[in-house]
Amino acid sequence: MEHAKDPVQFHLQECLKYLGHKAGDFPESERAANETLAIPIYPELTLAQQTEVVEAVVSLY
Repeated sequence: MEHAKDPVQFHLQECLKYLGHKAGDFPESERAANETLAIPIYPELTLAQQTEVVEAVVSLY
């Protein structure tokens, strides 16, 4: 499973680059993205992937 390095706020993602937003345009969403944990969860996760997610979360605590 690939691990993200840092969260990328929606307005700074490559697919929305055409809108012309820059870092600092949405300080509250940027703050929230830096303070939250995004956990991958979807029906196609294999048991091995689920285990990896759980182990990663447990290692944070």
